[in-house]
Amino acid sequence: MASRSARGDGLSITDTSQIVISKASAKHHNLCGASDFTICDNHKMADDADKNGGPNYLQAWREFRKLTQAELAAKVGTNQNMIGYLESGERGLSAKWLRKLAPALETQPGFILEHNPFDLPTDIVEIWINANDKERKQLVSLAQAIVRTGTDG
Repeated sequence: MASRSARGDGLSITDTSQIVISKASAKHHNLCGASDFTICDNHKMADDADKNGGPNYLQAWREFRKLTQAELAAKVGTNQNMIGYLESGERGLSAKWLRKLAPALETQPGFILEHNPFDLPTDIVEIWINANDKERKQLVSLAQAIVRTGTDG
C-alpha cells in the first residue's frame, strides 16, 4: 500500500518506489531561486554508478599492486573494513582518501578514479609516475620527437 507523507510545502510523496518530480519556487528557496529537482528512491539506481561520486578503480589498483585489503589498510592507517567500504562505494573517495591511497598504491590520485591499471600501458605509466619534474619534461620532448618523426622502435 502506498504511504502518504505530507510536507510543509503541500507536496507529498505517494509511493517510495516511484519517481517524484517537484518544482521549488524562489519564495521557498531564496538562496538558489527557482529550480527543478528529482527525488528517486530506487535503491538499485542509488547503488549503481552515482553512489558516492560514481565508480572507482581502487580495488583494481590494490589487486594490481598485489595487496590485500588489510595490507593496504595498514599502509594508509585505517582498517580493512574501511578499504572495503571505499572499494564498494559505500564510502566516497574524498580528496583526503585519494591523497593517502595514491602513494600506497604507487600511482596518482586521479588514476584511482579514472583508470583501470590493467587497461593501461603500465611500463609508460610507471616511468612517468617515478620521474621527477625535469625527467618528465625530457620524456615529453622525447615522445613528441618520436611522434613527429615517426621513428619506429
